[in-house]
Amino acid sequence: MPVCLHPVYFPNVLTFSVVLSNEIVWEVCDNYQKQTYRNRCHICTDQGKHILSVPIKHVGGNEGRQFYRDVRLDESTPWQRQHWRGIQTAYRSAPFFEYYEDDLASLFETKFSHLLELNFEILQVLGELIGHKAGIDKTTSYEPKLSKLQDGRFLVNAKSDFEASVETYHQVFHDKHPFIKNLSVLDVLFNLGPETSTYLKKVWDQSPLPALKR
Repeated sequence: MPVCLHPVYFPNVLTFSVVLSNEIVWEVCDNYQKQTYRNRCHICTDQGKHILSVPIKHVGGNEGRQFYRDVRLDESTPWQRQHWRGIQTAYRSAPFFEYYEDDLASLFETKFSHLLELNFEILQVLGELIGHKAGIDKTTSYEPKLSKLQDGRFLVNAKSDFEASVETYHQVFHDKHPFIKNLSVLDVLFNLGPETSTYLKKVWDQSPLPALKR
């Protein structure tokens, strides 16, 4: 049975392991919510886990509610340049950073109007680099309880703590702090390169998500 997921900003390891091993239907009919991975991800720096957060234009009215598909990016700050510089600083010493650098740089040089548009482009680029073509099927209406799809939408919650117990790998700044789990898949890509797909499949095999393995 296909899994329903939210398109998020540079998905974390667990989320991308689901993408890699399942048929996906993307949730595009929901309301935007704060404190989720829709507009944020985590990378590894010399100080430990670091958040990259995409600024969006908030709306007024009923608690500022708006459809995820309508959320526009806030271009009042040079956030793309800041994010890319942050990624470069964090990973330029990683073994495979230069190999993927040019492909990823384009994501920070292209202007996007909507958050959803940005996230789908990220999924496409990551899929090409990892060697997995992400599906493009999308929901046509919002269902609080899904009847024909497995519900993986809980993975969008930035406060959730679902981490697979897989072997560690050599991270940048490993001499400064312990291994950090479930960062953006960028962390695996820059450190493991062509082995990223193999690693993500191991994560799926050992993931603590029995509800998605029926």
